[in-house]
Amino acid sequence: MEGDVESQPVADGTTAATDSVANGCSRRLTDDEFDRYSRQMIVPGMGKEGQLRLINSRVLVIGAGGLGCPAAQYIAGAGVGTIGIIDNDVVEASNLHRQVGHATSRIGMKKVDSLITHLKELNPLPTYVPYPFQLTPQNAADIISKYDLVMDCTDNPVTRYLISDVCVLVRKPLVTAAAIQKSGQLTVLNCPPTPQGLVDSEYAPCYRCCFRKPPPPSSMVSCGEAGIMGPVVGMMGVAQAGEAIKILASALHMPVAKNVGDNNTPEKNLKQPTLLIYTFDLESAVGPYSFRALKMGGRKRNCFACGENSTLTLEGIKTGNPDYVQFCSAPAPVVSLAPEERITAAAYHAAKEKGELPDHLLIDTREKEHFSFGSIQGAINVPFGKLLMKAAAIKRDGGPATEILPAEAVKSNTPIFVVCRTGSDSQETVEKFKELGLDNGGKRRIVDIVGGMKAWKQEVDPTFPYI
Repeated sequence: MEGDVESQPVADGTTAATDSVANGCSRRLTDDEFDRYSRQMIVPGMGKEGQLRLINSRVLVIGAGGLGCPAAQYIAGAGVGTIGIIDNDVVEASNLHRQVGHATSRIGMKKVDSLITHLKELNPLPTYVPYPFQLTPQNAADIISKYDLVMDCTDNPVTRYLISDVCVLVRKPLVTAAAIQKSGQLTVLNCPPTPQGLVDSEYAPCYRCCFRKPPPPSSMVSCGEAGIMGPVVGMMGVAQAGEAIKILASALHMPVAKNVGDNNTPEKNLKQPTLLIYTFDLESAVGPYSFRALKMGGRKRNCFACGENSTLTLEGIKTGNPDYVQFCSAPAPVVSLAPEERITAAAYHAAKEKGELPDHLLIDTREKEHFSFGSIQGAINVPFGKLLMKAAAIKRDGGPATEILPAEAVKSNTPIFVVCRTGSDSQETVEKFKELGLDNGGKRRIVDIVGGMKAWKQEVDPTFPYI
């Protein structure tokens, strides 16, 4: 049945190797396994015992994108016996510069099926379990509980908190990573897994111990919005695989004891939990990679998920308690602009074509990299981030509000139209301009172009290179 985890079969043709024990299972390595894994088995600390632990292990990869592809490749190559992969997305051409488990020939295919196709060509020995759907509060526990270790390769806080909470409750170690633009981060959580409510600063933390509150939604941008360098996300995915292999081969994923006594004390962290940060410096032509390891604390006594008074339960998660979407969301910004302060992309274009806007200023608040791919004729690029910094400096230090505008835009009553990528930043920009008094007490017209350059492509110019 799709989604069920099967036992890894032992192939015929075993060698003369002696039996070894891994996770309580005795078996022999096959000739094929010796051929495939010999180079890593001779590494100090691995050996046949470590390899057998990998073969008898089950790993769940959540996300088949930029992190999940390299992570899955390396655990498959290392011989992890059962690999489950969850993703509900399909392969797109824009994925391929970083999602190295997919291919041009598989554009349009479900990412789960595409990645498993790739992994089977790399190593046909593991059992691959596809989950071509989204992880939800209703199915998370049933799926995660079947595996020995979870790799969080997702890209949104809602799923990250869900995964961590379930891993705490079903006692699974979690290797999590993230990457955006030119930087990435990695940490290992809940390893070795410790019972909920058993708190000590030396026990491994969960995601909520480290990140009690989610980042504000306004700070969360997708790879499509902010961009991503392939080697950055690849580096983090490979590092995830390395941590997973280390944990599984050394049996660190085995849960600690539920009951604490003089002779039954849970195993504590072998070393200080760390947050590994990697930075890819595009501005430097030469130089070393930039890695930083920040020390992290252990379990928090007041943690919502693993703390001593936690009321988090699997049943509660399934029935919507907590509400992850609400927890990770802020109230949607209220558009306070009057109807006359907004214009559709089509209406702006029509007015311009008819000569009804002979003298006006068009401010494009996209980042310069987005702007460089194309813009509306006559637009002046003032990146939103820099615009906000200038506005803050004017409010703090004083100075004429016109400093926020380019020199050619300081005419006192020239109408200003503002456009951004999707229509959100432009609204805030209009309000910021009014707050600074650039509307001259209502004498100067300042207008938001609804929907931004995305709407421009949809309503005016289908050939526009919207990125």
